[in-house]
Amino acid sequence: MNVNFELYKVFCTVADEKSISKGANKLNISQPAVSQAIQTLEGELGGKLFIRTPKGVILTNEGKELYDYVKEGMKYLINGTNKFMALKELDEGVLNIGSTTTICEKYLLPFLEKYKNKYPNVQINIHNDLTGNLISDLRNGTLDIVICSVPSHNIKDMEITIIDELNDIFVSKNKFKTKKIKDLLSEGILIQKVPSVTRTNFDEFLKNNNLSLIPKMEVVSHGLLESLVERDFGTGILTKEFIQDKLGNTLYEIKTDKKIPKRKLGYIVKKDIYPSFSTIKFIDILKD
Repeated sequence: MNVNFELYKVFCTVADEKSISKGANKLNISQPAVSQAIQTLEGELGGKLFIRTPKGVILTNEGKELYDYVKEGMKYLINGTNKFMALKELDEGVLNIGSTTTICEKYLLPFLEKYKNKYPNVQINIHNDLTGNLISDLRNGTLDIVICSVPSHNIKDMEITIIDELNDIFVSKNKFKTKKIKDLLSEGILIQKVPSVTRTNFDEFLKNNNLSLIPKMEVVSHGLLESLVERDFGTGILTKEFIQDKLGNTLYEIKTDKKIPKRKLGYIVKKDIYPSFSTIKFIDILKD
């Protein structure tokens, strides 16, 4: 049987008001329309719902049973609609973001601040991890969106949107005009560990140019690498956009005969899954 919610709405209103005329006034429709709706519902159900009295109408025993279920169902329907609208307008909600610590600190903070100011009632949860782990969390539903250096390989079940580019450069505590990349590599380089996207990108660059590297030091964190270079532990590979304020002051870029390929920065969401309203609004801010 097809359920017509408008008929049940009329039924509940008349039952609450114990009057067809009062029910019509509350619903802002005519009395004949209310009477017709009750008759239609009774016809579909195959039984009487109301007994007419000099003071109005009362429910039949069967009508009382139906009313208890329908009233509860209508309450859930209204609450569900209100909840949906609250989430749509971002009067509440949750945004689960995944990002590496470096990108979160060096790139995302202004966007997060703008989002927080615009939608103060949305709870923001930030999860920092390696890109591969973040994508796994996105896949299993723990995260809504991942902002990261985009992996070079295709990820079939993910939708990737590029929002910026990143340049990895050779950086030293000391000033150098230019150096050959082979000389830099032979001196030893401070670099991030596998499986960071920065390291993967650099290793692919070495392979494509028949170059090899024995790292002088390997660390996980871009921030720690930056501090080590500043303290003159050696030449390091750092992301230019993340150290812009220090270049020419405490750190110096070393120009080389070959450039490390640019990396792409983007956001990742699951394919074939409609993002939550909170996620859509965050994407809008990222695009702006």
